[in-house]
Amino acid sequence: MYSKVLLAYDGSESGRRALLECADINNLLQAQIHLLAVAPIAATLFVAEGFVADVPQEEENERFAEVLREGLAQLKTRNVTAEGHLVTGDAVHEITRMARELAVDLIVIGHTHHTSRLERWWKGSVGASLVEEAPCSILVAVQHPS
Repeated sequence: MYSKVLLAYDGSESGRRALLECADINNLLQAQIHLLAVAPIAATLFVAEGFVADVPQEEENERFAEVLREGLAQLKTRNVTAEGHLVTGDAVHEITRMARELAVDLIVIGHTHHTSRLERWWKGSVGASLVEEAPCSILVAVQHPS
């Protein structure tokens, strides 16, 4: 079965759903859980003197460090022990890199259905891209929009 699980967590509603589903299935699996938060690379603007970050990378990293702490705390309330990991970069690349590095058997992610084609196109899908790149099975916890 699955002995090591990587849970990609971003603090979103779909991420929380994935976190709770992972906690529930871990009661059956008793797997080693790794909670991963991926801080995106800060957006930049080009000005005459060079690139200037809209949001400093340190702020983005701290925001995702808080997301990670919150996720670990939620798991703990469900009696699930997890090791936390914070990385910066592209979500798909970092999730697959960590999955390989940790030699996990399962990746758990959240996904929200987008209501329009434009929204689907604009936001893309980490899940769809991850299917192509992942070195193991993926569990997608789906959150339907309200």
